[in-house]
Amino acid sequence: MKDRDSEMNWLSKITPPGMSKIFSKRDTPDNLWVKCPISKEMVFHKDLEAGQFVTPAGHHMRIGPAWRFQFTFDGDFTELDCPEVPKDPLKFKDDKTYTSRIAGYRKKTGRDDAMAIGVGLIGGVETVVLVQNFAFMGGSLGTAAGEAFITAAEAALERRAPLVVFTASGGARMQEGTLSLMQMPRTTIAIDMLREAGLPYVVVLTDPTTGGVTASYAMLGDVHLAEPGAMIGFAGARVIEQTIREKLPDGFQRSEFLLEKGMVDQVVTRGDLPGTLSRILRVMLKRPGASPIALNAPPVDHVVDDGAGH
Repeated sequence: MKDRDSEMNWLSKITPPGMSKIFSKRDTPDNLWVKCPISKEMVFHKDLEAGQFVTPAGHHMRIGPAWRFQFTFDGDFTELDCPEVPKDPLKFKDDKTYTSRIAGYRKKTGRDDAMAIGVGLIGGVETVVLVQNFAFMGGSLGTAAGEAFITAAEAALERRAPLVVFTASGGARMQEGTLSLMQMPRTTIAIDMLREAGLPYVVVLTDPTTGGVTASYAMLGDVHLAEPGAMIGFAGARVIEQTIREKLPDGFQRSEFLLEKGMVDQVVTRGDLPGTLSRILRVMLKRPGASPIALNAPPVDHVVDDGAGH
């Protein structure tokens, strides 16, 4: 039997030197095609991007701050810096150190932590938008996220602008222990400051929104919107079933179920969110041309100009 290492493929004999190195790497990205979790259909990535990462079957895929800002604002926007916080206040370590986990996620996402703040126009209304990034440690709520929330609220107060928060989180960040739980009352106080100033606070619940985030700022909005099919709750379904020893109803903890039970005001597809937010903010801010019935009116782009530039 011949030694396989000594065998040469006939193609290698006729390939010019250096050519094999040129074609040794793949010319296409790994995610050229994406499988829809609902239909199992393979969707071309460019088509998915053009559809704001909503599959033909209607599944709203998770997106990060960059795409969220692009899909939400009218055009240009300014991204605000989030405050720096102690990297590892409790010197936490499990199978790896907390600092190494943070470093890994920063490299993966290109973000310092799970929150990003943008300021721009939504349907002509200047708005501060805070986006929670599930790709960064499951969007977990730690001191950095808490400080970012307060920074966003302060920016809204300074600009006399509404605050819109897109939530996506698995809950509190265990590596920060009690410090993480302290962010729940801190963010609540920031929301109270907005209310005292008469500024709208709107929450858009995306998949998933759970744990301490649901138990705090995610459910304290003046208006609660949700993307279709988003999982929203506090404890997981399996934990609840084991506790109450009963089978949960179909669609439990999904946007549509919560809409039926009154915890969500409206389920809105991703493409309709900018127009819906604009109408809501105009009504709440009592802007010219806004009225309560405008909430169910056509998108802002189709509304006749009132002559005041709005």
